[in-house]
Amino acid sequence: MTMFSHDTFLSPFSWRYGSEEMRQLWSEHHRRKLWRQVWVALATAQSEVGLVTQAQVADLVAHQEAIDLQRAFELEAELRHDVMAEIRVFAEQCPVGGGIIHLGATSMDVLDNADALRLQAALDLLSQRLRKVLAILADAVEQWAAVPTMAFTHLQPAEPTTIGYRLASYAQDVLIDWRSIQALEVRGKGIKGAVGTSSSYVALLEGTSVSPAQFEARVMELLGVSAFDITTQTYPRKQDWQIGSVLAGIAGSLYKLAFDIRILQSPPIGEWSEPFGKKQVGSSAMPFKRNPVKSENLDSLGRWVAAQVSVLWDNAAHSLLERTLDDSANRREVLPGMFLAVDEMLIQAAELLSGLTIHEKGVQRNLHIYGPFAAVENLLMAAVRAGADRQEMHEVLREHSLRAWAALQNDERNPLVELVASDERILRYLAEPQIRAAMQFEHYIGNAPERAHALAQQIKTMLEQ
Repeated sequence: MTMFSHDTFLSPFSWRYGSEEMRQLWSEHHRRKLWRQVWVALATAQSEVGLVTQAQVADLVAHQEAIDLQRAFELEAELRHDVMAEIRVFAEQCPVGGGIIHLGATSMDVLDNADALRLQAALDLLSQRLRKVLAILADAVEQWAAVPTMAFTHLQPAEPTTIGYRLASYAQDVLIDWRSIQALEVRGKGIKGAVGTSSSYVALLEGTSVSPAQFEARVMELLGVSAFDITTQTYPRKQDWQIGSVLAGIAGSLYKLAFDIRILQSPPIGEWSEPFGKKQVGSSAMPFKRNPVKSENLDSLGRWVAAQVSVLWDNAAHSLLERTLDDSANRREVLPGMFLAVDEMLIQAAELLSGLTIHEKGVQRNLHIYGPFAAVENLLMAAVRAGADRQEMHEVLREHSLRAWAALQNDERNPLVELVASDERILRYLAEPQIRAAMQFEHYIGNAPERAHALAQQIKTMLEQ
């Protein structure tokens, strides 16, 4: 058996990205264990209808964990068939039961049911990661629900929002992902033979009182996974695409969060920053750099995950007639790679959010620079309620706003409040104290705090269930 090391190419998912738990689920060793689990379930169901003996099944169970990859790879080099190689190894280890392994089955009866088990376990692990990210977000949303901050549309200052409300937008996205992953029903191929017609099992079960459907149900019960009603040689590859799309959805939510942090960490805004270790190096050339490497890593992995969905779409759409083998090679990389990438993203997102720094002075600075522009809308409504012509007043406020923008571009203080508070065209309708009250932009946050708190409570209630 070839021993892999850093002297040869290794996928970064083999050691750099993803958890050991997820790597173990997608390991070749675990894959072979799942194959043997399917073979044992198949033999167990066959023993229950008298096709094989209990002693033969007991022999398989006794050697079920004895994976010998070196011997399997030796045989595969000769046979050019990984499933047949594993059957031979298992049979060599089982002097009593070896002769009945894989009875009536085709390779995909084993592979696709094993894949379903592995997919479900991997999704369960990601669900745990999502729960943690949601819990962290919910706490942060509540903590910052009522703290005003400048909102940006088109990457330009808009109106105030709250820090908690912005965080709630990310939490809501992740909540959608959580519900999507919970809605997935992973199913195996079942026990249906070479083209899905169960012809081999019809012949095998002839003379027994058990139908192929009953037999399949028993095998799947032993495995703990349900089966598709209709399959060809494989389960529908549309399932891989559905799962991949959910993974890409998670990646998309974390991508947006990370991208926004990168923007907010940039010094011209300077409101948020990701955690930075005491000995962490930002640049080999520039000692002062504090690059948002966690956020950039999230975006890099997320971009890769999104690109894999098209491969899974192709696999589903190009599975011609009862099956082609042109999905096999890429599934060995795409499925584990996507799970490991999203696993890494969720781990990094939890660490990033737990260590996220909100620079309140930076938040206040930007509010006071740009907030008065947002309050103009409130002043406009107050003037119209007092009897002003809406269109005329809009033009007055537009003129003052442009003058204030010009002052900011000349590195001057924002003069907008003073400009509108001294304009006779506005003073005809509102007294100066009323104008200044309408321009109190810090309070112009609508019902954002209440809605942020409501979402946080919804998430916490759901996580308690």
